[in-house]
Amino acid sequence: MLAETVFRTEDVAPPDRFEYWRQQVARMIAPFEARTGHAADFRAELRVLPLGELALWTMEHPPMTALRSSRLVRASDDPELYILSLPFNDAASVVRSDGLGAYRPYDLVLQDSAQPNVLRVSTDDPGQRISGAWVTVPRRALPLPPDKVAGLKARRMPGDEGVGALLVQLLAGIAADTGVYRASDAPRLGVAALDLVSALLAHHLDVEDAVPPESRRRALTGRIRAFIRAHLHEPDLNPGVIAAAHHISVSYLHRLFEGEEETVSAWIRHQRLERARRELADPALAATPVHVIATRCGFTRAADFSRAFRGAYGLPPRDFRHGAAAVGSGL
Repeated sequence: MLAETVFRTEDVAPPDRFEYWRQQVARMIAPFEARTGHAADFRAELRVLPLGELALWTMEHPPMTALRSSRLVRASDDPELYILSLPFNDAASVVRSDGLGAYRPYDLVLQDSAQPNVLRVSTDDPGQRISGAWVTVPRRALPLPPDKVAGLKARRMPGDEGVGALLVQLLAGIAADTGVYRASDAPRLGVAALDLVSALLAHHLDVEDAVPPESRRRALTGRIRAFIRAHLHEPDLNPGVIAAAHHISVSYLHRLFEGEEETVSAWIRHQRLERARRELADPALAATPVHVIATRCGFTRAADFSRAFRGAYGLPPRDFRHGAAAVGSGL
């Protein structure tokens, strides 16, 4: 499981909650001042997942205003960080003092801890909590010229299409279930996230050539893996289809996977079996026939699915499902 730090304001007395939360965020990112109409009983949660040089933050908190003043910037000795933020609430509105108007869910927005700023986060319902995610990236880790990146700090970048969507999918998947990863996966996940952040910014700067070839290769591999996961249900998914969808040759696709643990075909098969295993173990899908699960995981023949599943997990699919149900019921 990935190492995770969680701060909940409910862990302290109500009058101390707002200041406790502000201090935790200031200590781990950068000092700031804050105001809110909910200071008397500030209910918030902060989760931090270190991913190598990067960190993934998820937050829930009431409406508030955060100020990073010039004075605080000058007085800080914290590392210079780029902060890529993503609001989740449909009703949330975020307004910044640097010329960027209100932005809403799936707008990826870049901030710089070395620059003063004011952030006003509000909702139509003052009692509604706001949720979102941040990724912090050390400035020195980003393989793009700072003067170029500065041009993106007052722009929205879509997180529901293209490279932005891949980055959001990666981060949301990590945050949703940290238990499927080992602690040793954290640096690798950080590299994958950094490659996608770099590719996203380079795309919007139209300077893709500024990104190192290895980073571009990893970002392309990440896009291909996301494409495969999204199309596992299609029985004709194969290297030719994948290569055509990404405008590359089949031979280049195979070269991309040469440094991986599995070939592209083996990775497709592994992902299909893993999805089937998860669905067979899911109590909510207990009434779904095994052959239906097999079909929507891309297996067209029940016998082939049963043989492949048994080879991978040591049990036929039905026996695995019964065993998972018995464990879940405590029998």
